[in-house]
Amino acid sequence: MAKSSGLGWTTLSVDDSAGSPQPIKNDITNLDFATPRGVQDVTGIDKSAIERLLLLADFSITLNGVFNPAANQSHDVFKTVPSTSVARTVTSVQNGKTLANETLFTDYQLTRAASGELTWQAPGLLADGTVPLWA
Repeated sequence: MAKSSGLGWTTLSVDDSAGSPQPIKNDITNLDFATPRGVQDVTGIDKSAIERLLLLADFSITLNGVFNPAANQSHDVFKTVPSTSVARTVTSVQNGKTLANETLFTDYQLTRAASGELTWQAPGLLADGTVPLWA
């Protein structure tokens, strides 16, 4: 597949508190996600450069969007974040490549800007110890 942009995102769904995936990509204006690995410095005193080992894998995501109180849209999905500790499947598909992870959302932040816009942000972290893999 050739190089591509992030336009025309195919799928972005997040489970609601009942475990039903909700396609909320229309409410999301931008997102950041990362799949970092921990590292351990194992450099001996006989080295002149750092020597490392790869450790545990992780996943984090921050979704940003426009407030939408309609049924099965972003507010319905995230409104229970402050009161439940339910892991939710986040599924993202871009250019035929899928990344799906069990995620714990840690906050559902609403912002009313001086201009009148009402937006939200929802940060999440890997929940179940499964290594994030692109399919």
